Amino acid sequence: MRDADDFLVFGSPLIGEDEIDEVVRTLRSGWLGTGPKVARFEQIFREAVGTKHALALSSCTAALHLSYLVAGIGPGDEVITSPMTFCATANAVIHSGARPVFVDIDPATFNIDPDRIEEAITERTRAITPVHMCGRPCDMDRITRIARRRGLLIIEDAAHSIEGVYRGRRIGSIGDAGCFSFYVTKNVVTGEGGMFCTDNDDWADKVKMYALHGMSADAWKRYSDQGYKHYRVVFPGFKYNMTDIQASLGIHQMPRIEKYLARRGEIWAAYDEAFADLPCETPAPPEPETVHARHLYTILIDPDRAGKTRDQVQRELHERNIGTGIHFVSLHLHPYYRDAFDLKPEDFPHARTVSERTLSLPLSAKLTDRDVGDVIEAVRDVLG
Repeated sequence: MRDADDFLVFGSPLIGEDEIDEVVRTLRSGWLGTGPKVARFEQIFREAVGTKHALALSSCTAALHLSYLVAGIGPGDEVITSPMTFCATANAVIHSGARPVFVDIDPATFNIDPDRIEEAITERTRAITPVHMCGRPCDMDRITRIARRRGLLIIEDAAHSIEGVYRGRRIGSIGDAGCFSFYVTKNVVTGEGGMFCTDNDDWADKVKMYALHGMSADAWKRYSDQGYKHYRVVFPGFKYNMTDIQASLGIHQMPRIEKYLARRGEIWAAYDEAFADLPCETPAPPEPETVHARHLYTILIDPDRAGKTRDQVQRELHERNIGTGIHFVSLHLHPYYRDAFDLKPEDFPHARTVSERTLSLPLSAKLTDRDVGDVIEAVRDVLG
């Protein structure tokens, strides 16, 4: 068992000296807000994902919110999405004035079940927001066919799937817009931060303005050595911009994504082998012609065979100094969404089952072989 003063924090990111040095250079430069480092990060990300535009924002939540606003989605509209996600996915829809409509998941993949999307479409439906859960690409061919046939937009929630690929196309570049997260637990980390990606020139222009108070020129352009530029407020926007301090981390994280993905793949394989005989389900293999971003390694506890609940397992792992996460409690089980949209626990049975049984184990390129061994030992001790 790990020592009490050596608790393994769930989702602790790998930050190198290059990132630290870049932040220091940024601090010394005097340019701390949105400036040249953000522009550089956007270029790197744009080239990696393959979209015409990549705009750095304060969070993936901001990217989702602005996606709906620039698409003209608002009061009276509906957006179909998964209940198996973080609350930000639904909250962004709500903040736009629209209504999230949940569709149950495929129990094998945790992703939205395309077979159930069609029956949820109404005359008010404007968009589908697939969530690439745990880094696993959704069935984008089927979702795209439904969307195009019914005249719907696709806004990808790619918070978990920076490295994801679906049949030769990068996740976040398949729909009308893709939204990414750089939160502290994500595969690329800027502390807080997000990215909006699209090929739509009009949407990109509007997002640039919405993200900084609705002004027609950002701070870097106004105060750079190119000379002061006057700005005009075109519409009431938000404070959703990324800073150069945050981007200083991202510009060094992005070139390492394949290296870090390979390391997480090694850990994933070790977990699969170590837990195969335990009273739990390990993640399904990646689908053909896809790259799983391997953001979360989740096991599903079988309470009957294990003789204990998921929450008991989590507590016992914590006692052994192993941090874990729960991704997620389905949104329809939370008081707000339950009451606001008149939902019942049995409405989405697969999402409910996953909510009660899922447990995310440490999965980070920062983990040493000893860390991985400690996780395996602890899980086998608790479940074996």
